[in-house]
Amino acid sequence: MKRFALVAALSLAAIPVLADPVEIPTARGPVSLPVAPASVAVFDVAAADTLAALGVTPTGLPEKLYVKYLDPKGAVPIGTLFEPDLEALSTLAPDLIVVGARSAAQFDAVAQVAPTIDMSIAADVVGDARARLAAYGRLFGKEAKAAELEAALEDRITKVQAAAKGKGDALIVLTNGPKISAYGRGSRFGWLHDTVGLPEAYPALKPEVHGDAISFEFIAEVDPDWLIVVDRGAATGAEGPSAAETLNNPLVAGTKAAKAGHVVMLNAADLYVAGGGYQALMENLGELLAALKG
Repeated sequence: MKRFALVAALSLAAIPVLADPVEIPTARGPVSLPVAPASVAVFDVAAADTLAALGVTPTGLPEKLYVKYLDPKGAVPIGTLFEPDLEALSTLAPDLIVVGARSAAQFDAVAQVAPTIDMSIAADVVGDARARLAAYGRLFGKEAKAAELEAALEDRITKVQAAAKGKGDALIVLTNGPKISAYGRGSRFGWLHDTVGLPEAYPALKPEVHGDAISFEFIAEVDPDWLIVVDRGAATGAEGPSAAETLNNPLVAGTKAAKAGHVVMLNAADLYVAGGGYQALMENLGELLAALKG
């Protein structure tokens, strides 16, 4: 009987103890999931960015990620951000699927393959980025690393805000070939005003997803102290004139921003494609810090 009890105890000890599920916030409300899923398919660049910062390697990724610092090698191609390859996804059989802003419309389709979470980043880019960082840290058992990254982010934000004090206002513009649009508070790039602390040079902009269409005359009339530029073509690899070419005209050259050398060309792929990803956020804040201190 003693021998039987010992064998039984050893057998039970060999059975892995499953951790309790954790509840994390998502764009569709709180979700309970098992800790540390072994295989994760990711249809969102910001999510892939933050997971990489935490040291989590997805097993499935879209064919094109647009940002240079993310390496898809070793991951199974699972379609694009807008069109998942359901056959490849089913073959991969991941434990978890992550969708985001550009792939959120495919939630129901991919959720047929495996448990799916929507980790879209909304207008509160920095707030959502922090929430996603903490959520991924908890889900993958990387709480200590997430806390370390959060502290580094907070330090950079503090430094940027200090550098921006008394430096004037800013106008955020996106170029798409020859077209220009402006973005204010509440828009996809409005966090630059809120987080950095540079007030809007033109407060009446509407928080439209695609911005307010503007002209060179508008930029000259607003005459911002800082012109923060996002080149959509550079971000997506589209053909057409670059932001530098589009803005190379006398009206823009006559602004306070241009005369003072305060035209800041942010890394467009980081801001436009990977916006809200931890590494992208740190990079863009670093670029602004260097410009403001320079």
